[in-house]
Amino acid sequence: MKAADYLDARLVQFLDVSTRDEAIDALIELLDKQGKLPNRKQFRQAIFQREQLVSTGIGMGVAVPHAKLAELRRFFIAIGIQRIKGIEWNALDKAPVRLVFLIGGPDNRQNEYLQILSQLTSAFKNVELRKELLKAQTPQEVISLFQKS
Repeated sequence: MKAADYLDARLVQFLDVSTRDEAIDALIELLDKQGKLPNRKQFRQAIFQREQLVSTGIGMGVAVPHAKLAELRRFFIAIGIQRIKGIEWNALDKAPVRLVFLIGGPDNRQNEYLQILSQLTSAFKNVELRKELLKAQTPQEVISLFQKS
């Protein structure tokens, strides 16, 4: 299992937003349009409840908002790329966020979730990958960069 297995070009969005909430809402809207959310309102509420516990801005310009709900059948990752100006996210390193990986999935598969998160975190440590993601021009290019890493 690789994190790239959970990626889908239809779930990649180039953002032009000003706030964390706008970024999350844009990705939730994308997920809803792609039929990934049985209950958009419930998923949004779970994402923001998690965000209130502690910021999902993990540093290096990356945020990983996430929610696990019984209604979700499989894991998915929506990717938001904010190319121009970073988003204030109250990240651990105080750096603005430009790469958002919103994860959703079933609440009864914690090991699978931890594997996904571990693989993504390893990928984020690659400075070149982060730079290339910010330069990507198409959703397919974003997916391809992950498949190579």
